[in-house]
Amino acid sequence: MLALVKKPRIEISLHGEQVDELIEWISKKFEVSILASDNSESIAVEETDFWKEMQSNRIGNLLSGARLKASLSQAQLAEKLGVRQNMISDYERGKRRLSLSMAKRIAKILHIKVDRIS
Repeated sequence: MLALVKKPRIEISLHGEQVDELIEWISKKFEVSILASDNSESIAVEETDFWKEMQSNRIGNLLSGARLKASLSQAQLAEKLGVRQNMISDYERGKRRLSLSMAKRIAKILHIKVDRIS
């Protein structure tokens, strides 16, 4: 069985006895999506709700990932850009559109290519 814990993001591959019981136990604390089970055909990741959710805010998710990889908090990135922290939050949640000029500024600070977040 292939399961995905959404927050924190963990992918789990489980085999053996009492897999369903273990998934039930994990589901009490975390939101779990089953991507494939032993008694079903595998499905393409693009068909999962998780993938669709991630794609709906692709730029924000890429920005968030790049910021975390650079070991910066939203507040730290905002300070380097000379903007408020809630602006970074809005970009990452898809509540504010990221302009090309801002994407260039962010890319320079995060040491990434601008096309990674635009």
